[in-house]
Amino acid sequence: MDATVEIENKAKQSVWLPMVLAGSMFFILGCITWLNGAITPFLQQMLELSPLQASFIISSFYIAVTVAGIPSAMLIKRVGYKNGMAIGCAIMASSALLYIPAAKMQMIEIFLFAQLLIGVGQTVLQTAVNPYVVKMGSEDSAAVRVCIMGLLNKFAGVVVPVIFAMVTVAGVVEEGASLTQAQKDLMANSLVAPYIAISALIFAFALFAKVAPLPDLVFEDEGSSSKGEVREALSHPHLALGIVGIALYVAVEVIAADTIGSYALAIGLVDSASIMTSYTMACMLIGYAIGIALIPRYMSQQSALVMSAVAGIITVLAVVNGSNDSFIIANLILVPFGGPELPDPLLCIALLGFANAMVWPALWPLALAGLGRLTGTASGLLIMGIAGGALGPLLIGLGNMTGLGAQGSYILMLPSYLFILFYALKGHKMRSWK
Repeated sequence: MDATVEIENKAKQSVWLPMVLAGSMFFILGCITWLNGAITPFLQQMLELSPLQASFIISSFYIAVTVAGIPSAMLIKRVGYKNGMAIGCAIMASSALLYIPAAKMQMIEIFLFAQLLIGVGQTVLQTAVNPYVVKMGSEDSAAVRVCIMGLLNKFAGVVVPVIFAMVTVAGVVEEGASLTQAQKDLMANSLVAPYIAISALIFAFALFAKVAPLPDLVFEDEGSSSKGEVREALSHPHLALGIVGIALYVAVEVIAADTIGSYALAIGLVDSASIMTSYTMACMLIGYAIGIALIPRYMSQQSALVMSAVAGIITVLAVVNGSNDSFIIANLILVPFGGPELPDPLLCIALLGFANAMVWPALWPLALAGLGRLTGTASGLLIMGIAGGALGPLLIGLGNMTGLGAQGSYILMLPSYLFILFYALKGHKMRSWK
């Protein structure tokens, strides 16, 4: 039975409940994912890490996808999409508790291990919830549904860094000075209560996913993932190229959201570092809202992807070539409303969030188009593309250390947007490698 018909028939008694479940899962994913942008500069100060060392905090979260993508797809096919959401949340909630001993012992190794495990949990959840949303209705309007989910995800990205900054103790010291051990202990202790609260919240959502009376996706001839099924899925060029596109997109999305705080540190804006992710997420929210308004009535998913890629290319060039002594953007959109005067390159990094907003919602349904029973395995493969998030911060960290500098390193984002442009113009149409 077709997955769309199946879920539409079963959802008649409760039209909104499946959307509420999916929305809550995307909100949780946003809380966990975009907390990285706040905790990275925090730990960079507390543990006195170099920019390259700090990049491992983000990379360890995303590298989990490499090993957990296909196993997640196998798990989802065994237990179902709804139960998969519950399991993913339970893994994340349990992993969040590891941040407490990591903070108490002030050991980067435990932080990295906790990041890895929480990344496994988000991989399971991503593998379950994304096809659930895509197949909830027609493929032509899938990007709109993903946009709605993205609004919740990115809204979490706006509020979580702000809340994090409010409930934790910042390690602000004079430039060139080091934190005392007492200051480090104070910062570490301020992490305990927030992570207990995060764990409790995610456990509550896991329970909701488990007990909610919701339909599940059922795909024809759906069984355990096998090497043969993976090969069959990858034989579809639009999927294989879509996986590459997802990897490159997540790399630039993570750079824009999670390295902006480190860039703020690099140019001396210590007090703003932990909340800069909120700026990027706010720009993404605006992009999602525009997508919901325009797709598919006024703009196709393909057109949205083209425009996103072009906007990304232009904004990257603005980041690299801008002056940290220029405040034109801030004086136009922030200062008149009581906002801070921030340098143009820093705000251009945030504006990459606007360019990135429509890439995931548009690329995902284009990559899954027409795959039928292979959708589950294809979803797992696409989720593996999230591992690109591990590459992005490392590239910026390496570029920073090899002569490009904190600002020039952002030119390394350009090839990603060029590939996304290729996929939007040609790659998603390819049904044969010949």
